Amino acid sequence: MKSDWRARAHPAWWAFAVHRISGLLLTLFLPLHFLTLGVALNGEAALQSALVWTEQPLIKAGEVVLVLLLAAHMAGGIRLLMLEFLPWRNWQKSLLALAAGLTVVAGGAFLMNLV
Repeated sequence: MKSDWRARAHPAWWAFAVHRISGLLLTLFLPLHFLTLGVALNGEAALQSALVWTEQPLIKAGEVVLVLLLAAHMAGGIRLLMLEFLPWRNWQKSLLALAAGLTVVAGGAFLMNLV
């Protein structure tokens, strides 16, 4: 079956893609998170050295990306739940823009907290 390129130009397709990609990237992050938590089992000194490592600028930038991914995945998930459980209304098209806006606001708020 041939794929129609116009389907990928639709905002709903992009919402689907962002939701799936953010979920996959969050899944890749989880082992790193569990590894860092596992360091705490080796004592307070080991955990403190791991936490000092997280103060690097590249890691801070990664935290901002992580918050953006979490916000995008959450906003997309809420949008999907609303589509599933609420009757369809024309205003639901605006949920795509709302989900994107919430993602940017959450990422910006986290970034301002770092500075």
